[in-house]
Amino acid sequence: MNLQVMNSPFNEEQVKLLNELLPNLTREQKIWLSGYLSAPIAAIETKVVDEAQVSVAPTTQTVTLLYGSQTGNSQGLAEKYAAALQANDMEVTVTSLAKFKPNNLKKITNLLLVVSTHGEGDPPDQAIQFYEFLHSKRAPKLEHLNFSVLALGDSSYEFFCKTGQDFDAQFEKLGATRIVPRTDCDVDYDEAAAAWFTAVQQALLQHTDTVLTVKSAPITEGEATYTRKNPYYAEVLENINLNGRGSNKETRHIELSIEGANLVFEPGDSIGILPENDELLVNALITALQFNPQTEVTVFDEAMPLKDALLKKVEITVLSKPLLQKISAFTVHPKFTELWDSASAWKDYARGRDLLDVAEDFGPFTWDAQQFVALLRKIPARLYSIASSQLANSDEVHLTIGKVSYETNGRVRFGVCSGSIAERIQVGDTIPIYVHKNPNFRLPEQADTPIIMIGAGTGIAPYRAFLEEREESGITGKSWLIFGDQHFMTDFLYQTDWQRWLASGTLTQMDVAFSRDTDKKIYVQHKIEEQAQAFYEWLEQGAVIYVCGDEKSMAADVDQTIRRIIEQQGHKTPEEVQAYMNELKQQKRYQRDVY
Repeated sequence: MNLQVMNSPFNEEQVKLLNELLPNLTREQKIWLSGYLSAPIAAIETKVVDEAQVSVAPTTQTVTLLYGSQTGNSQGLAEKYAAALQANDMEVTVTSLAKFKPNNLKKITNLLLVVSTHGEGDPPDQAIQFYEFLHSKRAPKLEHLNFSVLALGDSSYEFFCKTGQDFDAQFEKLGATRIVPRTDCDVDYDEAAAAWFTAVQQALLQHTDTVLTVKSAPITEGEATYTRKNPYYAEVLENINLNGRGSNKETRHIELSIEGANLVFEPGDSIGILPENDELLVNALITALQFNPQTEVTVFDEAMPLKDALLKKVEITVLSKPLLQKISAFTVHPKFTELWDSASAWKDYARGRDLLDVAEDFGPFTWDAQQFVALLRKIPARLYSIASSQLANSDEVHLTIGKVSYETNGRVRFGVCSGSIAERIQVGDTIPIYVHKNPNFRLPEQADTPIIMIGAGTGIAPYRAFLEEREESGITGKSWLIFGDQHFMTDFLYQTDWQRWLASGTLTQMDVAFSRDTDKKIYVQHKIEEQAQAFYEWLEQGAVIYVCGDEKSMAADVDQTIRRIIEQQGHKTPEEVQAYMNELKQQKRYQRDVY
């Protein structure tokens, strides 16, 4: 609804400007603007009170900041926001959902929740118990609670930000009041998350008796200079195919120079790579859409030729439901409507296809180049587990990258980043990187704690970093590696490293499963089952379990196997098994880096 001069305190020129601006603001921008405008008003009111020499005792806000994080993003934001609130003299408690006692909900007034969605709409491991409690009959009434949710997700998944949405709805159902509305963030979450926090912070400051100036948290010594927004361009020192001749796979071992970059990482962390799209795919897409590659467009507030935007800025290889719905406004092709005939129709079409398929299958379109790029999101960074220890290689970082390659609809497709690494990146080239911290996948604090490392394929990468670190540190605690791939002869990744560590005692035990070398497929979970008694004994001795690799098949099967071993070897009921697993997670003795 437009403002009218007669009904507002603004003059005609101001009303015109407001009516031009407001309809074009995003939800996050409106939230931020609301919070921003509130502070000066409150400041004026406080100043009037001060001038009247009325004494008001300051009230300190107390805030509980909880996070549910799988790869560390939610935790990183929560800790950053906690520091900012503390800089504004608020009392802040920040902790993971795994450590927070749900009954304490009755004791707190202001709750901020930063939570990611994992897989197909699932809560991250840290959040499962709290999620189940909040949705159970045991959940308390929360009329006293003020809350706000920041939800992280990936819009290429059907159940985008579902965990955050579920929490938000359940808090409301239990009677809690929102401080500001929930914000749902895609993989490029920085700006949306910052807008949410600005609005939250301003709202909290409004409720103090003394208005404070919003202050940023101090920068701590050693804080990262290079980030996703400001990556370090690392020179490629090695780019080697780890698989033998005749393998069905291509796994690249990449060594990058970080000399002088002051990048700091630990075993369990990842490197984020900012990839570019394949130029051949970009050219084909521009041709199919009949655009001029030099047409200037604006993407994310930056002007550039269309071809540069499609190469370097926007995602063109993933078809999500939100994207297809946006595209529907620009085509009247009769078959496009068939994508919505059933719940699975769009999924069946989108699987393995990209925007070039859409351009070829559903044209012509009514968009121009600017309207087209405005539909697309930023190319997400790709995260790869670090496969080296900084103690052992201070000026290098090593990665293990499996090339993604498949054929759909008569055309061979490659992973955006892995295809580039395997097909185009040469020794001497540079690639933009940053360190992605993962505090949920860490070696034990007690150095001699036994560790059990379970992984398949490229899931082996962090364990190479683990053992390099332990070797360099002289740690002699027990370690057990359980690794799986297709063929012993061609797919035994880093074989000589494991043999060397077995010989030196850095690695105590190793079991391998090569699924295609036998008539009956043998996977890592079968090797765990074979060693059930020893596995349970290690657990009883305090071992930490690590699982890295594919979530849907390998990690799920391993999880079921571990539960079965605990039940059988420990003679436990299903309820006791669940309690045992919960305790493992609580004590950080069951850590997963799955994708």
